[in-house]
Amino acid sequence: MDQEQYSKPLLASSLTIPKSKYRLEFDMQEIVSELKHQLLLAGPFIVVSFLQYSFLLTSLMFIGHLGELALSGASMATSFASVTGFSFMMGMGGALETLCGQAYGAKQYQMLGEHLQRAMTVIILMGIPISIIWAFTGKIFEYFGQDLDISKEAGNYARWLIPSIFPYGLLQCQMRFLQTQNNVKPLMISTGFASLLHVICCWILVSKFGFGSSGAALSVGISYWINVVILGIYIKLSCMCERTWVGFSKEGVSDLLGFLSLGIPSALMVCLEYWAYEFLVLLSGILPNPKLETSMMSISLSTISLAYRIPFGFGNAVSTRVSNELGAGKHEAAKLAVWVSLSLVITEVLVIGLALMASRRVWAYLYTYEAEVVSYISLVMPVLALSNIMDGIQGVLSGVARGCGWQKICTLVNLGAYYLVGIPCAIALTFVYNLGGKGLWIGIICGSGVQALLLIIITARTNWELEAKKAMNRVYASSIPTTMVS
Repeated sequence: MDQEQYSKPLLASSLTIPKSKYRLEFDMQEIVSELKHQLLLAGPFIVVSFLQYSFLLTSLMFIGHLGELALSGASMATSFASVTGFSFMMGMGGALETLCGQAYGAKQYQMLGEHLQRAMTVIILMGIPISIIWAFTGKIFEYFGQDLDISKEAGNYARWLIPSIFPYGLLQCQMRFLQTQNNVKPLMISTGFASLLHVICCWILVSKFGFGSSGAALSVGISYWINVVILGIYIKLSCMCERTWVGFSKEGVSDLLGFLSLGIPSALMVCLEYWAYEFLVLLSGILPNPKLETSMMSISLSTISLAYRIPFGFGNAVSTRVSNELGAGKHEAAKLAVWVSLSLVITEVLVIGLALMASRRVWAYLYTYEAEVVSYISLVMPVLALSNIMDGIQGVLSGVARGCGWQKICTLVNLGAYYLVGIPCAIALTFVYNLGGKGLWIGIICGSGVQALLLIIITARTNWELEAKKAMNRVYASSIPTTMVS
């Protein structure tokens, strides 16, 4: 690499931030421009998010025709895999939103490829212990007293899911690599193609060849690998990536601990939230009339997960915008991106909330024809609408946090919000005040509300000029070769 590349100042205090009068207001042209930019980014992200969500869902739909036992085992295994593997991999990939996004904004293009290689190396290594855990899923369920037949079925399904954890992790890295370059259309095209092939693959393995739930699980891994290969070819051959991907290098496998210092908090930031919601399902199973409560909880979680795809897309978009602008030293543009994104998501969650309320008496018919379950969901739907609002706000602000590199702070926020407030409130409302499954949801909303409130306070009190200096310092400090440091 050229010596000129490392001639940049390395101390935050000496970094040059573009001079301009600090303003509290922005003109309409700037706002409209930012709005268009975010919508163009968020649209493909939302489509990709829905399509990726459909991978495991499609497999479960095919399994549903195999019988109740197969579906129960696959559902438990899918939930276990999400908690112990998929959510962790997604969180680890989130570190690239900070590293690659800020490097791209600073025009240190070769660093994106180096960060990508580090992330892929770490994620492949992390996939090994996750695979071992999945291999013993059945034994784990038996140890915790689950039904033996369901545990055996879940264990088999989880073992056949093992080939999917590695491509899923690599896919998270590729997506963040392209996302931070504002290059999102290839993600939508490749994921759409892989989703179509996934349906075909499920039909062939499950229905045609009769491999049952094993074939459905294996099809998930095949589809993820297809997606990874498509994006890998695009990154290798596309002129859009010629500056950011110059091939594998020894720098790309160095400083793995440096990546872990941001990757682990990024993973915990996601996992702590996922684990809290999955804990609700476990609690619902020990309530009176557990079949009704778990059915309500499953439908509610599915509904909230679907609704969350949209703010998740906005969160990825604002993460890209904030990281790019901070890396370029444009603190005012980063601040504008935050408030435009918040305005977008508040509008969206209010619309979705009204839609949930309007459909509260019929929504559950998409999942079941049991009148008792449908009636119960209609009573819980106002709570879900409120949960959707809280999740939308925190989803966008979590994207801001990833763009700024606040993963460690957000890990503490999520830990306190869900495990000191949310879950204790859920337990108290459910088992002390006898509110049943509704109490579980009200309790977790208390947690997500505290999370959103804390993130709003942190964001509102942020010194964006200082954050720009930190971002530029992070970029240029990490671009120093190991030989120069020594």
